[in-house]
Amino acid sequence: MFFFVGRYFTYMLASACNGTLYVGVTNDLERRVWEHRNGYIKGFTSRYGVCRLVWFEVHDDISETILREKRIKRWRRDWKKALIEEDNPHWADLYPDLVPGESAAPERLSARRPSQG
Repeated sequence: MFFFVGRYFTYMLASACNGTLYVGVTNDLERRVWEHRNGYIKGFTSRYGVCRLVWFEVHDDISETILREKRIKRWRRDWKKALIEEDNPHWADLYPDLVPGESAAPERLSARRPSQG
């Protein structure tokens, strides 16, 4: 289990191993990924089933975090893939490590909604 207080996150979601990618920014990684996984975020991620957390970074400064997100979004796919595989070669879903007791399968997640914060 991870504890990140007062931090910001650049993260990547995937639809599957080597699947469609999404790059985002948040100040609450657990809540934001939960929202993606449970359809609270309408648009690209819900349309393409992009809900597997495959990579993230922690930052202290929101400006730095947003800049990193913008840079990664402009990268070629093979660069993004290399970044993921540096620490997660099998594209494992990292979300269950953030929330003990949660399943890696989005459709099996509980109906509880994480606290807003």
